[in-house]
Amino acid sequence: MTRLNRRRFLKFAGLTLGSLGFNTALFQHQAQRYGQALAQSTPRKLALLVGINQYSELPLEGCLNDVDLQRNLLIHRFGFNPRDILVVADQEATREGILTAFEEHLIKQAQPGDVVVYHYSGHGSRIADPNPILNEWERRQGLNGTFVPIDSELPVGYPEVGGSVKDIMGHTLYLLMSALKTENVSVILDSCFAGGATRETRTRSREGGRNILVSSAEKAYQQQWLSRLQMSPQEFASGYRRGVAKGVVLAASAPDQLAKELVINGFNAGLFSYLLTHYLWQEDSNIEAVFQKIAPEIPENFDQNPRYEVKPGSNYASGRPYFINNPQTTAQAVVTQVNNRQAQLWLGGVDLRQVAAGTIFTAVEGTGQVRVLSRDGIKAIAAIENSVTAGTPLQLAL
Repeated sequence: MTRLNRRRFLKFAGLTLGSLGFNTALFQHQAQRYGQALAQSTPRKLALLVGINQYSELPLEGCLNDVDLQRNLLIHRFGFNPRDILVVADQEATREGILTAFEEHLIKQAQPGDVVVYHYSGHGSRIADPNPILNEWERRQGLNGTFVPIDSELPVGYPEVGGSVKDIMGHTLYLLMSALKTENVSVILDSCFAGGATRETRTRSREGGRNILVSSAEKAYQQQWLSRLQMSPQEFASGYRRGVAKGVVLAASAPDQLAKELVINGFNAGLFSYLLTHYLWQEDSNIEAVFQKIAPEIPENFDQNPRYEVKPGSNYASGRPYFINNPQTTAQAVVTQVNNRQAQLWLGGVDLRQVAAGTIFTAVEGTGQVRVLSRDGIKAIAAIENSVTAGTPLQLAL
């Protein structure tokens, strides 16, 4: 997994938000190198994947697995170059770290026609804004939905004591999406209250309420983006209330529901992330059809209804996931590594209950064949019985 080492990222990113105070002379060199890459005729595919398990309170267990699910899907099914997928995880996923990564990796690099994917798995919350811009659901609650970075903590003495938190508002995500130069944008949100910006089991929700306020830094950051985008407050409010800024948002739940993470056949993950990536491995269909597959798989007692929302006036619901019309072949598993006569498998598209020692997979195309030796969650080690290479898509033997 490519993770965001802070020193390495700053060298990679170079110039970042003036308000965050970073700067480096390496940026010009990096910008020139990436400018050459962007000059290629083939649209580039960029992804930023954020996962947070290690909250100081209410830690989670499946968010980094969600990121692995998404990363392997993007590489082996949708043809993303691993170097174009940036993972921001746990201690790196501060408010500053997430916003910086979005700016540097997505906004500054994506060009018209490129494909952009942003995935967030972590806690969601609801907070108050003294000058609110509310969509229909938020008006009923009087609160705004947020995403909770690892450095956002409730005030000491909560709930009796209120105060501001370092959450990232749905408003901010709307502005960041607006700043992307491409329309081919997919945002995947596996957190509670995600539909408002758009894991018993473990629930991906952090307490909030009317005495938990947006931070001044968050409001100042939004004002900076309004200025950069030359967007008036009225235009911002109107656009936010209408819906998605660009592309499509895929959310784990309706805005008033809780998103769940749980152990699925020995693998801890967000239920939505698991089902979404599972069916995208198997299906060559549009977004609407994929969600029709997902919905019946949610246990009735979970009260969790995944949903999608597309840019108003667009037909993106009938389009291909991630705006990629020619994905690689459907598969139930893929070879991720070959070492002598053994292969490591990623079991993203198969019912894990069907995989045990002795299970045989064959190549979707060609004569490759492997026999499973052991399985650990969604990974397996297999003996190579007929030649395969890294990247070979597999299916259960008939």
